[in-house]
Amino acid sequence: MSNALDAVIEIFTWVGLGGGTLLALLAVVLLLADGTWLPARAVVEEVDGGRVVRWFDDRGGVNEAPLSSHDDAKIGSADMADIFYRRGSAHRMRLTRASPVVRFVSLLAAGILGLGLVAFVLSIVVLFARG
Repeated sequence: MSNALDAVIEIFTWVGLGGGTLLALLAVVLLLADGTWLPARAVVEEVDGGRVVRWFDDRGGVNEAPLSSHDDAKIGSADMADIFYRRGSAHRMRLTRASPVVRFVSLLAAGILGLGLVAFVLSIVVLFARG
């Protein structure tokens, strides 16, 4: 029984710490690839193809992006919206500063690292409890 418990704790330790570290590195790469997103106040307008948002970027240029059905539902009937646009890329916007993918991978990495850390501490406790 104790050998099986040791093996399970060892597996959780290595998978937790190793997998969590790899996911954390992936989250950093995704964060860097996501780029810089700046806040802006946008005007929501009705056009032939649906609704669009228009805003001024940090260089004074005017940008326009169509609203997805999800973003349109989130904005509702408002005529102004707080958005985030990507610096250096025209006509790209979203309603949140952080990417949902980056947030998900970061939280998953934290959870798996936490599991590995708990398993590591448990292995130390079991080691000294037997001695």
